[in-house]
Amino acid sequence: MKRHVVLVLGVLVSLFPFYWMVVMATNATEDILKFPPALTPGDQLLANIDKVFEEIDFFGSMLNTVLAAVGATVLVLLFDSLAAFTFAKFRFPGRNALFVLLLGTMMIPPQLSAIPQFVVMAQFGWVGSLKALIVPAVINAFGIFWMRQYISGAVHDELLEASRLDGCGFFRQYWHVGLPVVRPALAFLGIFTFISVWNDYLWPLVVLVDPDAVTLQVALGQLNRTHDTDYSMVMAGTLLAVIPLLIVFLIGARNFIADLAKGAVRG
Repeated sequence: MKRHVVLVLGVLVSLFPFYWMVVMATNATEDILKFPPALTPGDQLLANIDKVFEEIDFFGSMLNTVLAAVGATVLVLLFDSLAAFTFAKFRFPGRNALFVLLLGTMMIPPQLSAIPQFVVMAQFGWVGSLKALIVPAVINAFGIFWMRQYISGAVHDELLEASRLDGCGFFRQYWHVGLPVVRPALAFLGIFTFISVWNDYLWPLVVLVDPDAVTLQVALGQLNRTHDTDYSMVMAGTLLAVIPLLIVFLIGARNFIADLAKGAVRG
């Protein structure tokens, strides 16, 4: 019983920021700033959303964000799982050293790589393009590490050996033997990557130099003014930006749990 009470309290604490965002998005800023503030949802949501649409190109920015997030997620799932499959199930000279070097890159703060990355994008002529958001995100050290750990335990060497005897090469082993087994790990990595790219603010702010062609997070940042910020309008825009994330999370989490259940039944 105590455990359930603790879990319920934890859920309520976790949900309170989202509830407060809804309260702020559905009330006027004056109602939020007064004392005591409004603590229940109001009737100003549509008015606040209209203000958001007047201030920024919301749907254009959302389209840029969707393209960047979907493109990066698809490529991360492909390349990271390929690299992880190689690290986990194939022996080659320097494998351990390369993996240690890969883990070392996870210790580098992304802020330190922003300037060198921008220089490279400028040399490629990609500054201001969505390619500058997608391509640098393709190889993810965490994704390779996560997939390697999962593949090491989930894909049995006996299956690979049997596939070799049947004449399967590397890519057929990867596609027909490895991927069907590691779908839960791919589902988690897909959710993690999509949310990370969707919420990224620093790198799109740096590399997308055209203020009229930015991602959603940068566009929402334009709603914050030095003086007289309309916080209800900002929260309404934030609420709209969160809805696609919730949809992706619910779909991905459902598939993740379903794949885990299938694996448990097989086991």
